[in-house]
Amino acid sequence: MAVGWARDGAVQEQIDANVEDAINAARSRLPTGESLEHCEDCGSEIPKARRDALPGVRRCVTCQAAIDDAERAAPRAGYNRRGNKDSQLR
Repeated sequence: MAVGWARDGAVQEQIDANVEDAINAARSRLPTGESLEHCEDCGSEIPKARRDALPGVRRCVTCQAAIDDAERAAPRAGYNRRGNKDSQLR
């Protein structure tokens, strides 16, 4: 059901675009290249199983978990895809 000037399916297109942006952002944060043998933050050894499971890993599990927790706590800015005044005020 279209609302106002929007065409049918416009809301679903917005949802799909948001999901695609989130997937692309997550993929861009994946490590690439050769894994390090020692954590770049604390210097502890990175287990071989972790290096094999996640190519390009640069941190031990403890340091990476701390970074992940900090990123989850930080607010994220979204895109205003609707372009109407009400969505800009939120």
